[in-house]
Parts: sequence; C-alpha cells; structure tokens
Amino acid sequence: MMRWFRRSASRMCLAALALGLSADAVRGDEGMWLFNRVPKELLKTKYGFEPTDQWLEHLRLSSVRFNSGGSGSFVSSRGLVMTNHHVGADALQKLSSAERDLLEEGFHAKSEADELKCVDLELNVLVHIEDVTAKVNAAVKPGSSAAEAFAARRAVINTIEEEQHQKTGLRSDIVTLYQGGEYHLYQFKKYTDVRLVFAPEQGIAFFGGDPDNFEYPRYCLDVCFFRVYEDGKPAKMEHFLKWSEAGAADDELTFVSGHPGSTSRLNTMAHLEYLRDLSLPQTMDVLRRREVMLTNFSERSLENARQAKDDLFGIQNSRKSELGGLAGLQDPVVMRQKRAEEESLRKAVAAKPDLQKKYGTAWDEVAGSLEHLKEFRRELSLFEFGAAFNTSLFGIARTLVRMAEEDTKPNAERLDSYTTAARESLEQGLYSEAPLYPDLEIAKLADSLAMLVEHLGPDHPLVAKVLAGQSPRERAAALIRGSRLIDVEERRKVAKAGQKGIESSDDPLIGLAKLVDPRGRELRKRYEEEVEEPQRQAYAKVAAARFAVLGSGTYPDATFTLRLAFGPVKGYEEAGNQIPPWTQLGGTYAHAEAHGSEGQFQLPKRWLEGRDKLKASTPFNFVNTADIIGGNSGSPVVNRQAEVVGIIFDGNIQSLVSDYVYSDTQARAVSVHSSAIRETLRDLYGAKALADELGQ
Repeated sequence: MMRWFRRSASRMCLAALALGLSADAVRGDEGMWLFNRVPKELLKTKYGFEPTDQWLEHLRLSSVRFNSGGSGSFVSSRGLVMTNHHVGADALQKLSSAERDLLEEGFHAKSEADELKCVDLELNVLVHIEDVTAKVNAAVKPGSSAAEAFAARRAVINTIEEEQHQKTGLRSDIVTLYQGGEYHLYQFKKYTDVRLVFAPEQGIAFFGGDPDNFEYPRYCLDVCFFRVYEDGKPAKMEHFLKWSEAGAADDELTFVSGHPGSTSRLNTMAHLEYLRDLSLPQTMDVLRRREVMLTNFSERSLENARQAKDDLFGIQNSRKSELGGLAGLQDPVVMRQKRAEEESLRKAVAAKPDLQKKYGTAWDEVAGSLEHLKEFRRELSLFEFGAAFNTSLFGIARTLVRMAEEDTKPNAERLDSYTTAARESLEQGLYSEAPLYPDLEIAKLADSLAMLVEHLGPDHPLVAKVLAGQSPRERAAALIRGSRLIDVEERRKVAKAGQKGIESSDDPLIGLAKLVDPRGRELRKRYEEEVEEPQRQAYAKVAAARFAVLGSGTYPDATFTLRLAFGPVKGYEEAGNQIPPWTQLGGTYAHAEAHGSEGQFQLPKRWLEGRDKLKASTPFNFVNTADIIGGNSGSPVVNRQAEVVGIIFDGNIQSLVSDYVYSDTQARAVSVHSSAIRETLRDLYGAKALADELGQ
C-alpha cells in the first residue's frame, strides 16, 4: 500500500493527550471502526446522528479497495470510481510510454470508447463480514506446540477461505483483528476490468511537491477516475455515492469510509521499542540507499527519469512515512503515554487473580518472541522478505518456483499467497503485461546485491553462491539480461509445466530463486514458529485482557480493511496562529507566486492559461478531525446524507504520530473539496460529461 509522506515530528503537540484507558473516554474523534461495530451510541450522544444499518450498508457497498494500495468509491451508476491521483499512479505509470507520459501530461477519455484498460489493477468491494473466531480458535488444540498451533491455524484458515470462495465465487479472506484476538471472514466482489477515465497533470495533483508534503494549507487536485466493466460493458451499480452540490461546510460532521493500512496502537512497549531501536532504523537505511540509487538512475536521462518515476515516488513516500513513525517513537511524550497505558492495563489485570492467571504473561511472551527475532532478523529480511533481490523479475521467478512446489501440497498446508482462494489474484500479478525496463531492473538488483554483501560479507556461503564469482553489478546484468521472464508467455509456459518446468529451466533468475528458496523457507518457518505464532497467542491474551477491563467497545488496529472514521470540518491553532479549515482555488496562484512559480510550485500550462475560468472563492482543500492513516488515501468524505463532500489525500504534520496514538488537538486529515473537483473538471478540463455523471 502507498503510505503518506512523512517528515520530522518535532512540531507535534501531544500535551493534551489523556493517559486513561477507559473505552468510554475516547480521545476526541478517535477510532478506525469496523463496519459491523460502528459506535452508534457515541455518534448519537456526541453529534445527534445515529447511522442506520441501511446507511452503513450503502456506504460499505459504495466503497472500493485498490490492490495497488489505497481506497476509492463508486460515484455513478455506470461504474465510475474516484480515488487519488497518487493511488492511481501505479496504473498511470504502467499505461505510459516514452511517447506518452500519463503521469506528467494527465489523461481525459472523451468517451467510454477512449477509456484505457489498466494492466493488472484489481478493485475489491466488501460485501459480507462474518466472525469466525470460534472456528479458527477451535482448530488449535490445548497444549499444542507453536509449530502445531501455526499449522492448525493455517489449515483452518485456508480451508474456510477455499470453501467460501468455492461456494460464493467471491474473494474470501480471513482477517486477523486485535493481533489475534479475533478472526473475521471478509468476502469481496472483485473487478479486474478497470479502465482509466481521467487524471490531471501530476503538477497539480502533487502541487508543492516535497516542500508541501504533510503541510497545510494545501492546493492539490489529487483525484483520478476509473471505470469498472463487466462483460465488456460499464458495470451497473446499485450502490454509489451521490454528489453534494455545496460540499462540506465549516464544523459539519463528516465520515470517511476507507482502508487504513496499518497501525500499531495496541503494540506492547517491548514491541514499540523493538520498532524504534532496530526495525525502523534498518528500514530507513534500505529506503535511503534505494532513493539515492533511483535518483542517480533518473538523472542519467529523461527516459530513465520517466521509467523510475513511480518507483522513486513510492520509495520517497515510504521513507518519509517511516521517518515520521520513527520520530513518533523517539518522542518521550509518546512513549510515556504508551507506557502509562500499558502499566495501567497490567495493574488492572494483576488486581484480579483470574485475569492474571489467564493473561498476565502475555506482555513477557511478546518480549520473548522479539528476542528470538533479533537472532535472525537480518537474514530473514534479506532472503525471505526479498531485500537482497530488489527486482520485479526475481519476484516473478520466486513466485513460479514456489507455486510449483506449493501446488503439490494439500490446499490446507499451502503458504497463504498460493491457496486456491488466492490463485486468481496471484496469477493476475504473475501474468501482468506491465512494462519492465531491463536497465532499471539491473540498477535495482545491483544495488540490493551490494547491500547483501555489505550486511553478510562476501564469504558468507550463500552470498558467494548468489554472486557466482561476479561483482554485484556484473551478476545483476547477467541475471536480468539472461532471463526470459520479461516475456509473459514464458512465465505461462514455465507455470504450466509445474515442477518439471522449474527443474528443467535454465533461466538464471529461476536458478537464483531455486538457490535461495530453501534458506528463505527455513527462515520463514522459524519466524512462523518462534515469532508469529507466539505473538499471535500473546496478543490474543492482551486483546482478551483489554476486553475484560475496558469492555468490547474498542476498535482494532488497522489492517487495510474497510473502516469508518468521523469528525467535523475544523481548523486548528499552530504556533499562535489560527489555521482555517479551507483553502480556495484562487489561493493556488498566490501560493505558486509566493514560491517564484518554479520547480514543484510551477503550475501546469492549462492552469495558468485557464485562471480566469475558475472562481477564486471555490473551496479547494479542507481538513477534518477524522482518524485516518496511510491506505485511507482516496477514501470518500461524506456527509450525513452519504453524499460526497470531498476525498482524503493526506494528513498534516501533526498527524504523523497516528500510527501509535491519536489526538484531534492539531492532527487533521486533508481532503480535496467536492466543489473544486466538479468545477475544474467542467470549466478547466472540458470534462463536462464526466462532471455531470458524478453522483448520477
């Protein structure tokens, strides 16, 4: 998933955060709520609004998840989907060429016949939720070892997913909630015939670039429109969002329906300290070197820059995102709050002998699993998680190698990505026609092989075999130039032959995947049995302890599944200044001129020439207090009538700590206003038909 841009969190204001644990004392508008557990009483008490089951169902079925990482919504009866430009960037990049750069130039299909079919985009709509916690837990027998428990849990999850997929034809995923406290079956309707309808120029979608990331005020038209098709025709949608004529108003209650990617608010202190001291710093090192590598590659030519644009953008996003998270964990105010919360819960558990007996060891068990992880974390990252082989072509090769082996096993025993229920999505990615550029893949692989040598040394037995007597650069070139996997038909041929095809293949990347796969599987198995399963069991105890002490009115950490957040449109105070909730279209030009209209502040030609076509007073971007995180990008912002009033695209700098804690004192979600979207489509881009279709 794309995550938000991150920067230093030194300006965060957390003094107003409460230290209590009461579920009734929710901080402001905190909460990424499950759609089957929306806090109706809280909304009724605080805002005088109680959503009906029909209202929630309509919003759920109008919401969309992008497999590229992000959210969206249906906004017409003819399958029109709205999301962010930066969520659609992956599709835009794959549809671009040296002759036509859709990221840079934008795109507008004048008719449905002109809409461009996306290469490998999958959209998901959540149609059914079922609590299967009892079924999953019943499969793990008392007294089971960690290995036995993991195998039993995997088997029952794979079986449920396969049975439900066969029964309904829907994508069926078991979602782990509360880090193992509950398991819910989520079933999705999939759309794989997705076509590009409209995208503005990146210069206005990402106006202000890096200097404005996580800042506010903002002036961005970060929107993109796609259309889903069924049987070659635009899909007919029963559920889609109407379009608000006026858009959001100051202090108006708004709702956000989207797919927040990942939070760590329920993590133990030991886990947070592990992230702060080891995991995130290592991640930052990898991201920084990849950013330097991609920047250097891009500077060699304009075509190189085009090829690497989306990769570089993603790496910069991740680097800033992780930096913000790390800054939050390095803030003593945040850590004191988290420690106080944990101590309060543990004291409440210890005060009741029955709770202490059941759950009292959970926190130490998490800490113990992390001590095991420290012993092999570096090799796990390099060999199993693929940090040493940073090329899409290696990912393809390893998928082919593993798919051939996993297909020989009963479905219940397969790795989760290779089950029957997951096969359609796996093959969509495996056989993607997305362009791959050999020079770029060589540069990426060479850099990651060099990192492998730096971390483990050239005399490490497996490292020596990987390099085969060559330098990282020479080896990367030989592997990429010698591979035939850039050809989709070659991938199909190898996959069809199964294990015989893998055994007989002389493709160097398949050879590399075969070489490192045994070690990768060994490390994965150790991780599953010494870290993942013990943590799952321990966090299940923590979740049960929280339920026992606080009640069940709490929300789980984000899992890139559909959640509801809410909060009013509201400005904030920063450094003694009142920051209004709104910006206006006219302010875009003043913002550009204040920065010399250069670099990231240079507006697209269309915007300069069409200035007089726009109403300067039209709201452009706005903020609200909704509790969101990366993955919410593209989420619709709706009013009480479930009408679109905006679309989430970012958060301000004070929201950086929201991976771990929430505050509505200054933290804000940033959106594009619905009025600006319709006006710019109609009056600036000549997309009147598209503007008129919104909400119809």
